[in-house]
Amino acid sequence: MPMKHYDVIVIGTGGVGSAALYHLAARGVRALGLDRFPIAHDRGSSHGESRIIRLSYFEHAGYVPLLKRSYELWDALAQASGRALLHRVGILYVGAHDRPIIHGVRDSATAHQLDVTAVDSAALSARFPGFQVPEASSALFEQDAGYLLVEDCVRAHAELAIARGAEHSTGHAVRGWRYEDGRVIVDTDSAPFSADRLILSAGPWSNALLASLDIRLRVLRKHLHWFETNGYKETDGCPTFFYDTPNGYYYGFPKRDALGLKVAEHSRGVEVDDPLNDPRAIDPDELERVKTFLRTCLPGVSTRHSRHEVCFYTMSPDENFIVDRHPDHPEVVFAAGLSGHGFKMTAALGEALVELALDGTTSQPIGFLGLSRLG
Repeated sequence: MPMKHYDVIVIGTGGVGSAALYHLAARGVRALGLDRFPIAHDRGSSHGESRIIRLSYFEHAGYVPLLKRSYELWDALAQASGRALLHRVGILYVGAHDRPIIHGVRDSATAHQLDVTAVDSAALSARFPGFQVPEASSALFEQDAGYLLVEDCVRAHAELAIARGAEHSTGHAVRGWRYEDGRVIVDTDSAPFSADRLILSAGPWSNALLASLDIRLRVLRKHLHWFETNGYKETDGCPTFFYDTPNGYYYGFPKRDALGLKVAEHSRGVEVDDPLNDPRAIDPDELERVKTFLRTCLPGVSTRHSRHEVCFYTMSPDENFIVDRHPDHPEVVFAAGLSGHGFKMTAALGEALVELALDGTTSQPIGFLGLSRLG
């Protein structure tokens, strides 16, 4: 039986890969998305109900144009799919005056003229009931921020891509890829496939597929928790939040349903060797840190646990994304090492990868994310 050939193959159809498949289908190319797991699965990095989206980006000023494009693309996807994907509930930042978060948010807001306002202690309790600001800390609020429904975003991209002619095939464990006779061949445990171009967006499995580049990506196990509460509802104006505390970074989301409020620790994390077979058990020490944070900063939330999930951060050496063309094989482009803050930009990253693959360049300002910066 002859090997199936495509214009472009996408390996990994989570956040970035599903977006890439969508943009390929929109351009009318013959595209195939390959994944070991079903659409919107819970085995990688793009699951767990929600992800924060914000413009006031303290990590690097270069992300703000990508974020602005992502907002446009998420709104367009919501309209095309008929799903409410982006919820603009705002974000409350809390941290000490001289800590990186507050300082970085202020700088980002000034550089890009963003709508970020200070919230004094007197106004906080009235505007955001149940939130506490520790002594010697500041509070900032960005109105344009909010959250994305992560599985719905992945489903919308993938389902619209399929409706527009792309193929999507699950149950394939990718063993590797090679360039041979003018085409890229993808080897799986079921059958090989070939294409003129290849897009790699494999999340925590990127190390194996980019082994020749020796990037040394680290995969961290991260926990997501839900706690019972009667308050902190989105319908009552509760925002997303990000706290910079002496004991770590903590973030969370308003209550959406009976499971309550979702909260997680952004700092720390345990490195794992095999994300496929990770036990995903609750870490008692990590859970106690989260409960301590709640008692101190959101005392109206019960510490009764209602749900637990595990996802993975794939960390680059400098914790910024790596988005580029393979230096030895220009037919191959990739996004890797999103380092725990990438989902909000996956719509724009998928578009950028498709432009790189098909046009050789992209309109997205991703130069600062290139592989060469890592030496």
